[in-house]
Amino acid sequence: MADRAVPLARWPGWSTGTLVGALILGALVAVALRAEPGAGLRPADWAAVRFTVVQAVLSALISVALAVPVARALARRRFAGRRALVGLLGAPFILPVIVAVLGLLTVFGRAGWISTALGVLNLPPVQIYGLHGVVLAHVFFNLPLAARLILQGWQEIPAERFRLAAQLGAGPREIWRLLERPMLMRVVPSAATVIFAICLSSFAVALTLGGGPRATTIELAIYQAFRFDFDLGRAALLSCVQIALTVAAALVALQLGRGDGFGGGLERPVQRWDANTFGHRLLDGALIALAALFLMLPLAAIITSGAAGLPGLPASVWQAALNSVLVALASTVAMLLLALPMAATVAAGRGGAIELAGLLGLAVSPLVIGTGLFVILHPVTDVFALALPLTALVNAVMALPFALRILIPRARQIVAQNGRLALSLDMSSTLFLLRILLPRMRAQIGFAAGLAAALSMGDLGVIALFASPERTTLPLQIYRLMGAYQMQAAAGAALLLLALSMALFWIFDRGGRGHAEA
Repeated sequence: MADRAVPLARWPGWSTGTLVGALILGALVAVALRAEPGAGLRPADWAAVRFTVVQAVLSALISVALAVPVARALARRRFAGRRALVGLLGAPFILPVIVAVLGLLTVFGRAGWISTALGVLNLPPVQIYGLHGVVLAHVFFNLPLAARLILQGWQEIPAERFRLAAQLGAGPREIWRLLERPMLMRVVPSAATVIFAICLSSFAVALTLGGGPRATTIELAIYQAFRFDFDLGRAALLSCVQIALTVAAALVALQLGRGDGFGGGLERPVQRWDANTFGHRLLDGALIALAALFLMLPLAAIITSGAAGLPGLPASVWQAALNSVLVALASTVAMLLLALPMAATVAAGRGGAIELAGLLGLAVSPLVIGTGLFVILHPVTDVFALALPLTALVNAVMALPFALRILIPRARQIVAQNGRLALSLDMSSTLFLLRILLPRMRAQIGFAAGLAAALSMGDLGVIALFASPERTTLPLQIYRLMGAYQMQAAAGAALLLLALSMALFWIFDRGGRGHAEA
């Protein structure tokens, strides 16, 4: 839209976009300048690179392979609670990683529920640490994401295609060959590559379930070089390798995500006449039940084991919880101060570069940004004293891409509907923002704020670099309790973290939707 048709100032969005771009790119430049290419990677570093790629490949392949039949079952069946189950597929995204890991340990660990049951049968316990544990945790987090992405592909097949197939007497095999398989050939490679890119930059999972010489990722190697060896050159070199792998995976995912679908339809509800035999219904029901059980068991384990440890939590846990809440609130405020001007400028039709700056956080891990900020700030200040503010800032930047994806579509719609009328009334930019744009975006603002707060509450990244015993957050405190084998206290703290994360998400999201204007 032309400038004259939009009553919005240009400079706030460009200022915040430039600030975000400078922060991320400045951190990357600092990392690149500190790296020592001539020193090369050690054998242990190459082992970390290999393990990172292997676990990411396995996690992506297994997640997608399991997600295809689950998504197909959800696409073919309508049942009570289906909408809630599809919503549950999004829960692991905002679930704190350390909470999920503790739940997985309770279910799959050496003394977990499954190992106990195997012991009754005189079978050996499950070994969760190492490659298989890292892959299991990644599948827990990414199976729901893959199922949602693939289910969306099924939903994009026009209902008219299924009607025509039914009229021609096509059965499940013909539907698979003519409709479902071509869709999967288009959707699955992109979904697998997205999950591969996500698993490349996983830190908390490798920190808790890996960590041995044969189960160290690049991110964990960066943390070890930084925290234990204080070898900034090696940490910077590993960061450059991490950036190269992540950017390459992101570019491949972007390229694979393109492609033509089945075309448009009349947006009728999809009805499936195929696979209505008892055997098909039983198979689909079993797949849906197993997927739900896999997602809900770790959560149930946290609730049951955490309830016993909650009353006796030490004071350090409550202090860490307070720090986490303050960091989450500061991160949310910072994210909104960055995202709202950027979304408004993009909606006005003159912010392509701003949107790109906001999406940079998807290509760079928080640990790499934290390393860059340390390289920049260490010569001039005590970085460890700024652990909590720096964590809040990086968390805000990491949540920014998701917030922009939530805010920009609604902002564009409002500007298109009201921009010319506001100009005809000679409405100022400030008045349009306060009276028109922000009130009509309350639902989206609340959802974005809740998402940012929940993600920040559960983050175990930058704080692991800078934390001291006095300045820590709840996820890091849980990790320390696990390292001290205080598992009951860790479970209680995990339940507290889960409750606080969900409460913050609900408060912000509900607050936005409860007062949203049409």
